[in-house]
Amino acid sequence: MKVTGLAIVPPPAAADLPKVTPELLASVLARYSRSNEGIGKILEKVDIANPDESIDRILKFVDYGHASIGGLTGGLAIALDDVSMWLAYKVFELAQMADGQESSTRYITMSASNLPAADEIGIPADLAPRWSALMAKAFAAYHAEYDRLDKLAQADPSLVRLPKDAKPGVVTRLRKNYALDRARYFIPVATRTNLGLVQSSRMWATTVKHLDSFDLPEARAAAKLIRDELLKQSPRLMRHSFAEKSYQAQVQQELAASLSLGLARLSIQPLPDEVWVKVDSESPPWLAEDQPVGEALKHRANRYGYQGKATRRTRVSFAWNNMAIAELRDLNRHRTGHRYTPLIQAGFYLPPEIAPGPHQALLEEQAALTRELMQRGSPAYVYSLLLGAQTPFEHSTHADKFIYEAELRTGMGAHYRYAEHLSAALREFVRQVPAAKDWVVEGTAEPE
Repeated sequence: MKVTGLAIVPPPAAADLPKVTPELLASVLARYSRSNEGIGKILEKVDIANPDESIDRILKFVDYGHASIGGLTGGLAIALDDVSMWLAYKVFELAQMADGQESSTRYITMSASNLPAADEIGIPADLAPRWSALMAKAFAAYHAEYDRLDKLAQADPSLVRLPKDAKPGVVTRLRKNYALDRARYFIPVATRTNLGLVQSSRMWATTVKHLDSFDLPEARAAAKLIRDELLKQSPRLMRHSFAEKSYQAQVQQELAASLSLGLARLSIQPLPDEVWVKVDSESPPWLAEDQPVGEALKHRANRYGYQGKATRRTRVSFAWNNMAIAELRDLNRHRTGHRYTPLIQAGFYLPPEIAPGPHQALLEEQAALTRELMQRGSPAYVYSLLLGAQTPFEHSTHADKFIYEAELRTGMGAHYRYAEHLSAALREFVRQVPAAKDWVVEGTAEPE
């Protein structure tokens, strides 16, 4: 695992602007809120050559809480190389105010050589050989199905949805995507990936504190590496980034719930699709909502258009009983509201193009290892899962954000499976909010 901090360099046109560290910026803005002098006067009193002295002087005077000042540090960028898909998923779940990206499965190495060592992720020593052998078999299944589907699509191009007049290079790319998007359910969750996030010091401190509270060596190692990197840019504020009792208590309670539910529902049989949507548009009697839903939606040119208060004020919770981790990784990155999953294996998804029979022994072996780890109470059970593991997933937000997500995840280039999930949720939303039907654009997941 490697962590790198990235600094934003001002463009030449901004050469005359004061160059301040993130913490000096935060302290100046904190002082600004306690003064009517104007920002120019405050900056005149700052010694850019000695930022630490200026920061200490301002913070002593302002006596601001570290959380509120930490949010003023601007975007601190961190890149994390070679972390497991589980850790990447967890960081995005925790960093709900971050902007970020993760390496696509289409571009990372699909090989047992791209896995962390068993001891790096907390696999018990006596189970390490069994885990390593299982992961190698999972990658072998992935490659076998990828090669088979790629050859099948070459022989019968009609299997792949292609745009009109597609050039040969586009045809090849979409054919390979067709194969990967169906074979990917055999990829281990422990596979290494990369991600980069940008957020304030306040939110980094919370994220790192949370990671440091997990009883998993990879999470704690990542917390230390991120903290050490950010101490270079925001040393005072990152002091508040160590494991804390309330975080540890909730982590333990959520693990206990996952283990109990996971053992009760562990299965390799695919679960039939179920979707749950709850819409709450009630408003207080002294501030009743009078805008029609259609009026909130009809002025948009596309999903990026601004929606009216009728949808912005409507709460929406939506959940699926069988979200494969492959799709969960994408849907989990929608930042608004809260997302929750026990991250268990309540079933195993394989697309219609892959017969489960040839892989029965692999899936039974994988489920047996997951059961063994769960019975031991080991949080490392997550590293025995494959991307086909189906888990309940819930997201609570507002209607304008739900509509954006539904239009995006059924639109051009959307993966076929999460397009199915979002289409089902959108149908239920429209059933409850029929006035939205004419103004919400459900896509067909056409290729891009």
